[in-house]
Amino acid sequence: MLDQNDIQKIKEISAKFFQTATIIPLKIDITVASSNDGENKDLVNLEVDLSEPQILIGEKGQTLFEAQRLLKIILNKRLEKVFYLNLDINNYKKKKAEYLKEIAKELANEVEITKKEKILMPMSAYERKIIHAELAQRSEIITESCGEGTERHIVIKHR
Repeated sequence: MLDQNDIQKIKEISAKFFQTATIIPLKIDITVASSNDGENKDLVNLEVDLSEPQILIGEKGQTLFEAQRLLKIILNKRLEKVFYLNLDINNYKKKKAEYLKEIAKELANEVEITKKEKILMPMSAYERKIIHAELAQRSEIITESCGEGTERHIVIKHR
């Protein structure tokens, strides 16, 4: 379990991480929640505001995910504790998730009306997970991931 001292260290190490990358954060907010996956790991949400966010977000968020992976390794090693890290820069992930959920609902409605499947563009596992989760409760819709590697995509079908 993380305590207030750990949270302060996370904030300091994270600020130094961004400064080392020659990017000065305007604001860093940290929230810690317990995970609900049975592993008793804390979930650290690290929200960073930058004046030039595109530098660390990159194309399709790839740089953001790599920065998250690298920062998690550094933090786990420095704090000698294991926890999940969710890094979001200028609410990129939040906005992307909302957009994907909206698209998923619209396409699922189309599939329900037309009874014709919809094939989405290839996307990352993170993005596919958002769509699968959004449509999981719809009894008339089935989602499945198809394809390999960077061509993996979702197909939305009528049940």
